[in-house]
Amino acid sequence: MTAERYNAYVAWTRSPIADAIGIELEFFSDKAETLIGVLIKDRFDRDFGFVILGRDLKGRFRCIDVSASMTRTDARHALFASFRKHIASGEAVFSQGDETTDKAGVDLFNTKLPVNQLHPAFHMLCARPHWVPARAIMSEMMRHYVDVDGNFVEQFQTTAFDSRIWELYLYAALLELGLFVKKEHEAPDFEVSNGRSKVFIEAVIAGPSPHDPPLDPPKNGMPIRRTPEEIKELLKTRAPIRFGSALYSKLNRKTKYWDLEHVKGFPLVFAVADFHEEQSMTWTSPALLEYLYGVTHEFIFDDAGQLVITPLKIETHEYRGKVIPSGYFLQPGAENVSAVLFSSSGTISKFNRMGHLAGFGLPNQRIFRSGVKHRHDPNAAMPAPFFHEVKQGLVTETWAEGLSMFHNPHAKHPVDPDMFPGIAHHWFVGGQVKSWLPEFHVYNSFTWNMGIDDKDGLRNELALCDAGAKGK
Repeated sequence: MTAERYNAYVAWTRSPIADAIGIELEFFSDKAETLIGVLIKDRFDRDFGFVILGRDLKGRFRCIDVSASMTRTDARHALFASFRKHIASGEAVFSQGDETTDKAGVDLFNTKLPVNQLHPAFHMLCARPHWVPARAIMSEMMRHYVDVDGNFVEQFQTTAFDSRIWELYLYAALLELGLFVKKEHEAPDFEVSNGRSKVFIEAVIAGPSPHDPPLDPPKNGMPIRRTPEEIKELLKTRAPIRFGSALYSKLNRKTKYWDLEHVKGFPLVFAVADFHEEQSMTWTSPALLEYLYGVTHEFIFDDAGQLVITPLKIETHEYRGKVIPSGYFLQPGAENVSAVLFSSSGTISKFNRMGHLAGFGLPNQRIFRSGVKHRHDPNAAMPAPFFHEVKQGLVTETWAEGLSMFHNPHAKHPVDPDMFPGIAHHWFVGGQVKSWLPEFHVYNSFTWNMGIDDKDGLRNELALCDAGAKGK
């Protein structure tokens, strides 16, 4: 079993403590994948052991056998012996005795609603075979997801697909970062901890406005792409206003998040994603940075060919007669918001790629990805392009790839960046934005979802960006 497939099944049940104790080395399963085994090396004693996992009454993989303090060879033999014992028993379900005491386990795709009441993206996700990888990995994670409000499935299927897919993405990314993730309160959406520090995270999306002019329809099945001139104009006008509307509403909520008893004294983060227009996430991230800090950056190359960056203060943003002040972190009450978290990857294309890498999907399916990534060159003014096939053994991808945290310079309770390792962090220092970015940091990408047609060879089913609106 590959590490990607193992994580697709186990990432939702594994405690962050596990990585601190042992190193997972080898992964195994029976043919039916009712049992999963992992060989582990103890980080302290340097000896070996194993864990066997089976599905409980809610279908969650959980520990059913464990042993330690062996040589690597003995641990592998003991692991295989445990496999044989449990296979011989004929059992496929292993009750843990607590399955009826919690709210975990959510079936996302069971619906009796007519098609005209379903969200178009949800209907596409269910109806088209090219989205089998996304459905498979979502089904696994939802066996563990806690629906505090009781309306997650209904909203995912109908009126709030974008919001709910963003929450699912955050859930996956936060677990991958090694955080304890709790959903015990209606608000904020997540309580995360690394065992020493605690942070609360509220998810929000920038949605469309009924007053925005409609986009031209796609041509020949190709994704909609705005011209560079259009993007340049909208980055200064409409895009920051869409982010502002979403974030300002959270800031001025009647019951303030920071006044809730369980939140008081802890950092509060708003995690925002942009769904205000088809594929808008592929180009709006610069607008978020400028809106948050109230500053833009112009650049030139001097006579020696060196990059010179000049920060310029922004007072307001205006679009079609609407004017808002720039500098979200400068607004009254914003000192209670410790940071803003953002990604352009919180859509079903991400789930499809991760599911495909885990081996879910169709044998005739191929997925390609193209986009731009950060260029680690202090004299570079533009990002670097990339293109690859999403294929086991060829590329790796993480849930948290492309995540950015924008820290509030005036925060009452700052976020410790070490709590969110491996993602991009941005600070406002000395009048301009300073950033730390991981080696592979994606700004935006398009996912090309293809199937092999016996008559025509490769046939393009859908070409969708990481961040297409309506969840595409």
